[in-house]
Order: sequence, then structure tokens, then C-alpha cells
Amino acid sequence: MGDSPNHANRAHWLRLAGKVARQVNFGWWIEMLSAPLLVVALVFGGAVLFYRREVPDVSLVYLMLVAVGLLLVLGGICWWLAAKKFETRNKALVRIEAEMELKNALSAAQAGIAPWPAPRKDVRSGLRWQWPRLLIPPMGALLVLAASLWIPVSSASSRTSGPPEQPQAWKKLSSQLDALTKEEVVDEKYLEETRKRLNELKAQEEELWFSHSSLEATDSLKKSHTAEAQRMERELGRAEKALEQLEKMAGAATEAEKNKMMEEYDQALQGLQNGAMKPNPKLLEQLKALDPQEMAKLSSEQMKQLKENLKKNQEAMKQGGAGEGEDRSDELLADQGEDGVDVGVGEDGVGNDK
Repeated sequence: MGDSPNHANRAHWLRLAGKVARQVNFGWWIEMLSAPLLVVALVFGGAVLFYRREVPDVSLVYLMLVAVGLLLVLGGICWWLAAKKFETRNKALVRIEAEMELKNALSAAQAGIAPWPAPRKDVRSGLRWQWPRLLIPPMGALLVLAASLWIPVSSASSRTSGPPEQPQAWKKLSSQLDALTKEEVVDEKYLEETRKRLNELKAQEEELWFSHSSLEATDSLKKSHTAEAQRMERELGRAEKALEQLEKMAGAATEAEKNKMMEEYDQALQGLQNGAMKPNPKLLEQLKALDPQEMAKLSSEQMKQLKENLKKNQEAMKQGGAGEGEDRSDELLADQGEDGVDVGVGEDGVGNDK
């Protein structure tokens, strides 16, 4: 019974010494683990991203188990290496008595040559955790591993299974041809020929789609189509303007003025017939059947319908490629009549392609 207090004191100090020893040993282990953990996390994270790219249906649970197993192995190796620096319970007693200035009281008691000191409330070991240094490496490693497991990764097969993206110029030209087909304002023969040339480009092997020769052929086809659409738009505008002038001046114009406007109309009609792109046969026949000398005999409703058809065709030309040319302004500036009159501009100063 007399040794009971001394036994309780011994248990108290040994328990504190064990706690301090574990704290010191854990610190040594974390220090040994920090650098390898970051390196292994980066390497493993890159390997996971590559594996997910090559094997898109891999289970995330499987990858997580591998990561946990790798961490356990790495932790075990670092524990084994750090064990050489681990602190025993006796050394922890020495640390405590040195910090608390107990004058070797704990060491003497452990050796059995002195009684154990009474428990103290202000026990100090001289240790303090450096939390930023302790937590930053493991947290960084965990973030790297989590990112490699959860960030979206497109599989290699998904990028190679389908055909490559076609050149944008093909899509745009195809869309313009579709618009002209829908509006039914252009002769089908031209649309068929242009589609045939476009389909020939598309029929090439995919690796040749963006070759120099293919891009040159695409650019040539695009410029040719744009030029034809712009030409037809201009000629439609000339025809519309000539009809408006003939209608307004039917009774007041001199014979010379009438001849000039009739010549202008004939030139626009010839331009519409001679190009590769022609208006649809119905409109062309309607324009060819119109005799400018008989303008006075046309009803206002007939004239209105004819001008609406011309405007509709001009608007369709814009959608079909006439409005996209880079040198459109130069072409309009060059589009002068023989007498210096700008045939692409109406009386109000606004272009007919409104």
C-alpha cells in the first residue's frame, strides 16, 4: 500500500513520456515522408491521367485502391527509414525533466534510486507543431491525386474514332448552296455543278483535306462562287433600276433616254444569261419576255410583282455568297456604266441590294 502513490506517479510520468515520444516520432516520420510523397503523387497522378486517357472505362474505385496501396507502401518505407531517429520513452523523460528543470528527478526515479515526483499540471516537453510545414506537403499530394482521379479526361479513342472536322469553308459554301436551293432563285444546273466540285473535295482522303492543293482548290471554288453571286446580284440590281426608270419616265422620257434605259436593261439581261450562275428559268423567262417599249401596258400589280421578284433574288444572292467577299467594295466601285453612272446605286443614294 505504501508504494501505491509512487506507482501512480510512475504511471503518470511514463504515460506523458510515451505521448511525447509518439509526438516526436510522428514528426520524424512526416518529415521523412513529405518530399517522397509529393514526388510519388506527381508521378502517379500523371500515370493515372495517361491511363484514363488510354483506358476510358477504367474503374475509379480500382485507381483509388491502387493509390491507397501505394500510399501505404510509401508510408511503411518512410517509417522504416525514420525509425533510426525515433525517440524512446526514457529519452522523452529526459526531454521533459530538462524542459521543466526537474534536476534529473525523472531519470533517477526510472533508475529506481529516487521516488517518482508528484504529478504536475504544467507539464512541458518543449515541442510545438509547425502546422504549415507539417500539412502543406501531404495536402498538396492529396490534391494532386484527387485531381488525377476526378478531372475530366477525353479518351484517345474518342479523338480518333470519328472523322476530323471538315474545313469551315466547305461548311459555309454548302450552307450557301442550301440557301439558294431553298429559295429557288438559281438555275439548278449551276448548283449541281458547284456541289459536284465541292463533293470531289470532300471525297479526298481525310489527311489531304487541309493540304496545300486542297486548300487552294477550296479557295478557288469559294472565290468563283462568290464572284458569280455578286455578279448576279449586280445584274439583278441593274435590271431593277432600269425597270424603275422606265416606269417613272414612261411618258416623259425622250426617245434617246428611253433607248439608253432599254440598252441598260438589255445589258443586265445579257449579264444574267451569260454567267455560270443564272436566275431560275421562270424569272429569266419573265425578264426575257418583258418588252421595255411596252412598259405602259403593264399593270401596276404586274410591275410590283416583277420588282419584288428581283429584290427577292437579290436578297437570296446575299445569303448565297454575294455579301461575303473581301473585295466587295472594290467590285462595287468598279461597277460603273459606260457613261460613268454607277449602276449599282439607286436614285436615293442607297444600293439596290437593300
